[in-house]
Amino acid sequence: MANILGIGSRVKHPAYGDGVIIGAEAVAYKVCFITYGIKNVGKVYDQWEIIEAIEADNAVSFSEAERSLVKILRTWSGFSEEVRLADKWDKGVMILKPADDTLKEKEIPIDVFFHKIVMVRDRVRVMEQRINSSKLTDEEKVNLQQYITRIYGSLTTFNILFKYKEESFKGDSKS
Repeated sequence: MANILGIGSRVKHPAYGDGVIIGAEAVAYKVCFITYGIKNVGKVYDQWEIIEAIEADNAVSFSEAERSLVKILRTWSGFSEEVRLADKWDKGVMILKPADDTLKEKEIPIDVFFHKIVMVRDRVRVMEQRINSSKLTDEEKVNLQQYITRIYGSLTTFNILFKYKEESFKGDSKS
């Protein structure tokens, strides 16, 4: 009988690479692979390496699943830091005021806006990692890397929101 793995178990598949079990059906696991996305793998499959086995539990609460997902993302994505908003912006509001006085202005909490900026940064970093680990030619990687460098450079406007300078945007691909 094959091992019964629980949600959050980490595996290494010979074709798909590193992954985490995010669900289980009657005969298959739903596995999220870093490079290939979500795939179904039969429960009797024995060609993968089990990196971290988590005991299967038929009842998983939403909060447990959420904690597992946060742990998975921190462990496998390389984004282990908690990015903080600079203290001077805490509880601040961003006001977007149209030039036309007949139109209503829009207020957005700065922490909500900051979170969206951090998510953009993290997604650009993932895209950068995927490009670097892809089967593209070196020339194609360099060309795409130049776009990423420009994206980082364009986002430096938002550096005033970051509490720590080392977490902010830089106009080079090493940020």
